[in-house]
Amino acid sequence: MNFTYFISDLHLSEAYPDITRCLLRFLNTDAPKADALYVLGDLFDVWIGDDNITSFNETIAAAFKTLSKSTPIYFIHGNRDFAIRRGWTEKAGMTLLPEQFVIDLYGQQTLLTHGDELCTLDVEYQKFRRKSRSWWWPKLMLALPLWCRRKIAEDGRKKSQLKQQKLTNEIMDVTPEEVVKVMEKYAVQRLIHGHTHRPNIHTLKVNGKPATRVVLGDWYEQGSILKVSPTELLLEKRDFSTTSTD
Repeated sequence: MNFTYFISDLHLSEAYPDITRCLLRFLNTDAPKADALYVLGDLFDVWIGDDNITSFNETIAAAFKTLSKSTPIYFIHGNRDFAIRRGWTEKAGMTLLPEQFVIDLYGQQTLLTHGDELCTLDVEYQKFRRKSRSWWWPKLMLALPLWCRRKIAEDGRKKSQLKQQKLTNEIMDVTPEEVVKVMEKYAVQRLIHGHTHRPNIHTLKVNGKPATRVVLGDWYEQGSILKVSPTELLLEKRDFSTTSTD
């Protein structure tokens, strides 16, 4: 049976080996059976530039590259890894897609995005998002020495964690009106995104017709995968305790 996998919000880091082991097993055993794999952002917990070449980053790239020989892989930036450039995605055998992209998914037009742009009630973050996606800000940041970028990333992560403790669930979630707005913009009845770490399949109405919003889960406690076939949508989990590096 034909099917396609979608994942997001793995937040890979050397500090979380369980996540890495789970991903490597998935790429080695499950993903080769799929028609395609879409990674919808926040693959890494932080990305300070393609020039930050480490054995960890190289291992992840090599695993994806191996998969790409049998299964097409597509990547959309998240809010943690928007600094990834084509240098790394090409090394990983991935095709880099725009931040919002429509695909024909077994006959249904489906909008893909990381999802952070849908959380419009978080005004402070949206201001940062606009700046960080501008033409000048990434160029300025990537011109800094690696040690400086690493320090900026560490400080930014700490500030983000403190901020999240103060934000309400409503602010951290997507804005329903924005969801409808973006789906109407692209004339789709299905949206798949991550970012909020709240895996679920929601039903709503867009242009007066039934529509579906699928939210991918994070990988903090287990692998979280969406499997889409011509006939169904399945949110699956992969238990860390059963994984190994094979």
